[in-house]
Amino acid sequence: MIGVLLMGRYRLEERIGEGGMAAVYRALDLRTGHRVAVKFLRQELQANQEFLDRFRREATAASRMSHHNIVNLLDIGDNPSAPYLVFEFVDGKTLKEIIAEHGKLPQGTAVQIAIRILSALRHAHEAGVIHRDIKPQNVLVDRQGYIKVSDFGIARMVDTNTQDGESRQSVMGSVHYFSPEQARGETATAASDLYSVGCVLYEMLTGRMPFEGETQVSLAMQHLQAEPRPVRELAPEVSAAVAAVVHKALAKDPAARYPSALLMAQALHDALLPEKDNKLATMSDFRRKPRPKIRMRTRHTLLTGVFVTLLAIVLLLGVFGGAYLIYRDVVNTTRTPLLTGYLLEAAIREAEQDGIIIRVARNPSDEPVDTVIDQSYDVGTPIKRGDVLLLVVSSGPARKPVPGLLGKTVSVAKSQLERIALEILVIKELINPAPKGTVLSQEPQEGTVVDAGSIVQLVISAGQTVVPELSGRVWTETADILRKVKLVQGKVSEIETEDVTQHGKVASQLPVAGEKVGENTPVDLAVYVAPAQPSPNPKNEGGS
Repeated sequence: MIGVLLMGRYRLEERIGEGGMAAVYRALDLRTGHRVAVKFLRQELQANQEFLDRFRREATAASRMSHHNIVNLLDIGDNPSAPYLVFEFVDGKTLKEIIAEHGKLPQGTAVQIAIRILSALRHAHEAGVIHRDIKPQNVLVDRQGYIKVSDFGIARMVDTNTQDGESRQSVMGSVHYFSPEQARGETATAASDLYSVGCVLYEMLTGRMPFEGETQVSLAMQHLQAEPRPVRELAPEVSAAVAAVVHKALAKDPAARYPSALLMAQALHDALLPEKDNKLATMSDFRRKPRPKIRMRTRHTLLTGVFVTLLAIVLLLGVFGGAYLIYRDVVNTTRTPLLTGYLLEAAIREAEQDGIIIRVARNPSDEPVDTVIDQSYDVGTPIKRGDVLLLVVSSGPARKPVPGLLGKTVSVAKSQLERIALEILVIKELINPAPKGTVLSQEPQEGTVVDAGSIVQLVISAGQTVVPELSGRVWTETADILRKVKLVQGKVSEIETEDVTQHGKVASQLPVAGEKVGENTPVDLAVYVAPAQPSPNPKNEGGS
């Protein structure tokens, strides 16, 4: 299928994945120049109604969502005999591959990944979609570190038939990560997805899945009856607060888990705060530690002149050392502010007050345009003044109408398109009375719905002016004359003449006088000069 062109737009380049249900190809979107992923239902399954239903369900679920932590649906194939879906292409690895490479992840990294998975699930749940198959294989990490949840192939829409045509006893999801209620064949809920996130977080922190078994039945029974080994037995460096969140997420009873993805994400955020673990320690634990006995020594020999001198040196060093630490940790260091949810302009003002430099990346999302949806440093993280904080800013939905740009300057049009993640391409400049840089036409037209990253082609005005008559003028004066009518002096060539009255004057020009041209057009000149004098021949001097 390599080289096949779909819908006159998507050219298949490479097969990049295959599962039990579908094959995935990387393709080039000829309209935008961007890479996309095209997912085909396997040929041998296209006659199977159950798998066709799952494939359509994935399209339905994906079409309900547009979120920066979800692999967004871009298009749906128009071939009923060979259905396919077009998704954004994520250039990176699965979380499963990353765990396999590292064994386990640092606590902060693991928690931040989990929070982003929960952000995706919050959006899905609010859209009435239960994923039912959260696992590291379905979490993608791109080369910039963005997290994307994929594969809603067995998702359930809560406002439709709860069984989706499946039997009550069918078990949906991956056995290492599905919830006790899924193991019993019951209907999955939002709490089921949170249990799966708990399994994924457990694996990130410990390098091991919560339960291991030789058969799917034995694994399912463990989800129903067994407790996993405590996180801190396998990873002592994990804080008690983070381990407590994992424990709550893995509760057998759905009612004992977090009520929502948002509240679980908040609990993880709070668990990273340094004082959280201190609250878990009790005063009785502290009292059980024996107090050291202090022996008082009164020998005069300790207060010798040498000791006093050394003490003075230590104190002096302490003053300078303390001053350095204050500068490093207080004067030149601040705490990363919470900017998520701010509008970009307000976020920049807030950051600049602390001396933080802002860089912006834009991503499609369901949040309003210019809303900050993510930041590269977590809230409260120490950051030096002058350091760069990357803000991910919403560019609006993944599909959006093209705004009207006619009559605007190209710089205003560029800024307006960048805000909503559309690209600008000036394809032509026309001589026109409108001020230079004014948009004269656009393609696609205003109101056309396009994908994020699409290119909007513009024809703009080159301005218009009339070439003045320069023939007969002293050529050194022409630069000022041209500047006044928004033209520039071009090439200057020389024409020799014996007429000394013409030397230094313009003989001809191109474009000619009276011609209408665009602003900043160069005007080439031919200028009269004196003939070059032959150089004397030294061989003829003095005769021979």
